[in-house]
Amino acid sequence: MKTEKHNRITDHPGRQGDELLALVMGALEDLKGVDIKVIDVSELTSITDRMVVVSGTSTRHVKALADNVALKAKQAGNPALGVEGAAAAEWILIDLGDVVVHVMLPAVREFYALEKLWSVGGRIEEAN
Repeated sequence: MKTEKHNRITDHPGRQGDELLALVMGALEDLKGVDIKVIDVSELTSITDRMVVVSGTSTRHVKALADNVALKAKQAGNPALGVEGAAAAEWILIDLGDVVVHVMLPAVREFYALEKLWSVGGRIEEAN
């Protein structure tokens, strides 16, 4: 299973790992993302290595945060593999390969509790 992930990531050109995470963090911090958490899921799934969870204060803020991440990644030569949820802008997922970003309204974030779900055996890092 690790091989599938490795091939998928390697086939996607651009920044990897720590550089990509730094790019994402910068894009979120630029627009004042709230309560940014980084979850290391490399030992839990073959989908990605890290998940970033962040809140926006309104649907407009959630959309702006997600758009900024996607734009900065594209400018750095690492366009998103997929973006989901942009129409409703309550929870937008940006798949960048090694890093998956979840931008959510606080109520949605609390309801789905991704940090609790993915932290079993994983490590959560405070970003702020």
